[in-house]
Amino acid sequence: MNLEKVIFGFFIVLAMTLNFGFFLGDIDNPNHHHVYELYAAIVVSLIATVLKFGDRTQVGAVLLSTSLAADLQLIAAAILWAVMGGSMDESSLMVYIVSLSGGALMANFVSVILLISETISQRR
Repeated sequence: MNLEKVIFGFFIVLAMTLNFGFFLGDIDNPNHHHVYELYAAIVVSLIATVLKFGDRTQVGAVLLSTSLAADLQLIAAAILWAVMGGSMDESSLMVYIVSLSGGALMANFVSVILLISETISQRR
């Protein structure tokens, strides 16, 4: 078993599951979306992005692009929460934040599907 591939796959799947955990719940209910879970999703997503650098294949380029898209949306959600937190109705703000997280979740989902398809297509 290749430890590098295990770590790589672990962070890709963990990024998706943390993002899913934040995304799950009523879209406008702030009690269903914890700020620390969003920050954990950002940190793990950034680690997954760093692990994707150096892969010079076409699949590696698509994996990196999906990761960058997820990072951008998660960071935008965190900035929106930090900047607009006190100046906007909390339920309205949460809709925007969770929507951005949903876009990042889709990018993470594509990344996991690509990882699975690449793993299945590899021969021993």
